[in-house]
Amino acid sequence: MKTILYSFLVLLLFSGSFAFAQNTNKLSFAVLGGVNFQNLNGKDFNGNKLTNDMILGYHAGINVQIPFAPEFYFQPGLNFSTKGANNTYSLLGTSYTTSTNIYYVEVPLNLVYKAKLSNGYFMLGFGPYAGYGVGGTVKTKGGSADIKTDVKFQNVVEIGDDPTVSYFKALDAGANVFAGYEMASGLFIQLETQLGLININPEYKIVIDDKSILKNTGFGLSLGYRF
Repeated sequence: MKTILYSFLVLLLFSGSFAFAQNTNKLSFAVLGGVNFQNLNGKDFNGNKLTNDMILGYHAGINVQIPFAPEFYFQPGLNFSTKGANNTYSLLGTSYTTSTNIYYVEVPLNLVYKAKLSNGYFMLGFGPYAGYGVGGTVKTKGGSADIKTDVKFQNVVEIGDDPTVSYFKALDAGANVFAGYEMASGLFIQLETQLGLININPEYKIVIDDKSILKNTGFGLSLGYRF
């Protein structure tokens, strides 16, 4: 986690110095936040496709926008984001719902195209992101049950590990794509989607021939201000 944050700060310092050398008037910063509609897609331990439902979350963060060519920008950022999924199932005639919420610190590294449109700018961006899990909960409700457990991050689950904890790998990474509109005042709105490319399900030594795969996917809507 510290390595990711240190790398991000170095990147900002280097990028900022480059941008000031090119054009001090165009370097800008933004704050943004909004809602997430997230899911965990993949397979269960038997290799069957998961049938999870989307869960509502949120995100908030900052970014710096650095010009490198006419109408093109490099836009690194730092976000806090909640992800996960809902799963509903029946057991002995009783319906249960499990809500998984995983909290991430993320570093998106986007390339952005901005074209003049009316009094503002149309925006289209894409790029990779890296995330690191910092917490989370799993809640199960149904019948008389109302159970809440904490999320723990580790790559391998072995005999002797706490069976009441929900385990995930901490590292996540994937791709971002977004489109939006920025007004002349600096206010902007954007619709974004993320596709996780890393299996965040740990290796379970206690399960023979485990075929489980979990990947974060979803989309979100952001409002922000650039200054």
